[in-house]
Amino acid sequence: MKVTRDMGIQDVVDRLPQLVPVFLKYGLGCLGCAAARFESIEQGAMAHGIDVDALIKDLNLALEKS
Repeated sequence: MKVTRDMGIQDVVDRLPQLVPVFLKYGLGCLGCAAARFESIEQGAMAHGIDVDALIKDLNLALEKS
């Protein structure tokens, strides 16, 4: 499995809880908020001014290591 920018934040967190620290590292600490339920990773990152490509890269690196 590979994490992509169009995946839902909550879907990824539910399926791959080991990636939560990466989201937190980037300042996406609102994983339980209502927006996380319907926003894609790209939408959430853009809303917080986060480099989407860097986030996706780090998420996939963490996934490979887990």
